[in-house]
Amino acid sequence: MTRLISEFVSEGQRTLEMEASALLHASSRLGDSFSQAAAAILQATGKVVVTGLGKSGHVARKVSATFASTGTPSFFLHPAEALHGDLGMIQQSDVLLAIAFGGETEEVISVAKHSKRLGVPVVSITGRPESSLGKISDFVLDGSVEREVCPHNLAPTTSTTVAIGLGDALAMALMTARGFSQTDFARLHPSGALGRRLATVEELMKSGDDLPSTRLSASFHEVLEAVTRKNYGIVPVLDDSGRLVGAISDGDIRRALLSKGASALSLAAEAFMTKSPRAISSKALAVEAFKRMEDAQITSLFVASDSTPPELIGIVRMHDLLAAKIV
Repeated sequence: MTRLISEFVSEGQRTLEMEASALLHASSRLGDSFSQAAAAILQATGKVVVTGLGKSGHVARKVSATFASTGTPSFFLHPAEALHGDLGMIQQSDVLLAIAFGGETEEVISVAKHSKRLGVPVVSITGRPESSLGKISDFVLDGSVEREVCPHNLAPTTSTTVAIGLGDALAMALMTARGFSQTDFARLHPSGALGRRLATVEELMKSGDDLPSTRLSASFHEVLEAVTRKNYGIVPVLDDSGRLVGAISDGDIRRALLSKGASALSLAAEAFMTKSPRAISSKALAVEAFKRMEDAQITSLFVASDSTPPELIGIVRMHDLLAAKIV
């Protein structure tokens, strides 16, 4: 059994090394055709229609999904279904990305020919650029491999890895060209771990009527009422123009009582507030707010503008970040 386990590891390493080598070779072959294909997709006003059959179909579905989630509208078109009524899904404003390792899959070629008749640019990923698919394509991405990692050189393995890699390369080039940001990514991934990690402070903060505040001249009683009103444990202190100049927490109230005794009851907010309270931009990631609170061992941050003094926008609390499961 020990020997068998060792052979498993060796075979796994051989597979990964061969596929990694094939990807490096594919990278070295990228040139004008890749740039022109990316430019054609970037200039298109429609969608990227991705098609492929069999294992190439599985690759096509994955590539299309990657396009769609990174700012390039796309959908998968099954070539057999296309030939039985779904060709109408392809519009003149689209670009076709056809994937076929051998380049002779009849259904894929038929979809490519239909696209050409519509004037739709055809990009192909194929292991045989000289194939029928390669010849009718406007742009060919060379997905050739020395051999499949399959011991019999039969099962699509290395070739599908390279095809996915080329699709990812296109998607990333377009993502960069479009200036697709973390915020854009979060907008397309509102659910799940990715969406939560890319949520912004603005999405989780409290503002407006949910945010009690007090003034520099507020009495001790008024401050106490404001701090307890929403049970946040802290209240922002604003100047006469409504700008954030301080904060008073439960801790500040306790410390004032301990140091001043009964005379603390006659103090105005300005006398015992914390000046220059910690704040964060509404556009910052919620995970950044969480880290800053964790590092400072506090449970909330004010959300404010970059002006001096800053304009108060809201408050983000550790409780809200934990409830949203951003970590």
